[in-house]
Amino acid sequence: MDVSSHSPILLFDSGVGGLSVLAEVRKTLPHAPVIYAADLAGLPYGTKSEAEVAARVCGLLGRMAERWHPRLICIACNTASTIALGMVREVLEIPIVGTVPAIKPAAVQTRSGTIGLLGTAATIRQAYVDNLQSQFGNGHRLLRHAAPGLVEAAEAKLRGRPLDPAAIRDAVAGLREQPGGDRIDTVVLACTHFPLLRSELEAAFGPGVALIDGAEGIARRIAHLVAGQPMERREPDRAVTTGPIEEFQPLAEAFRACCIERLEKF
Repeated sequence: MDVSSHSPILLFDSGVGGLSVLAEVRKTLPHAPVIYAADLAGLPYGTKSEAEVAARVCGLLGRMAERWHPRLICIACNTASTIALGMVREVLEIPIVGTVPAIKPAAVQTRSGTIGLLGTAATIRQAYVDNLQSQFGNGHRLLRHAAPGLVEAAEAKLRGRPLDPAAIRDAVAGLREQPGGDRIDTVVLACTHFPLLRSELEAAFGPGVALIDGAEGIARRIAHLVAGQPMERREPDRAVTTGPIEEFQPLAEAFRACCIERLEKF
């Protein structure tokens, strides 16, 4: 693949969860041109069928790749990755980095042998997660809970709106109240939105529970795949939305914190 110096890295998510990944990419590749794409018209993915998510993600990424010719695409969304990653790789002839639940590092870190996993309903039921547990779980117990309310809470937080404390409380209770849930000492945040609520979740789980997400590992993988490529930011980085631009504007401050000033409609 021919890569020009100004070819962007494209980060794609259903909403703003991918900002947790972008923040790590900025640390690892500060000079990389970036386009952040938020499919707010399709949010939330977690309540959609696998067929709906796959068709939407493949269609959007095909059109975006045609328009912007990215050097690499990162699907910064666990739900989209666990469902559509293989299909996107078959369709597009550029490197595609997915976001998968960080079960492997959690299995290394746990001392109690019981790991919690918070994700969307679509993510936690995927065979992809079963395979990760089988391959990397080291025989540890994995308790899963769907916490769609955390997606809404994260979106609200970045828009400066008050978040519903019940969303945090319910997510924690959903793991703790399962048989063996009192032994959880490590929780995998299997949605890129969830690290945006790290402080709230840490307070709710209490001391002694480690929260793990895959953002650092994703940034390292991206850096490895683009190593040695020339990078030049010919124009300011931008964020685009599939939804109404007026619903995107309240996120300006959150994007500015990740060095993105331009917000546009896709």
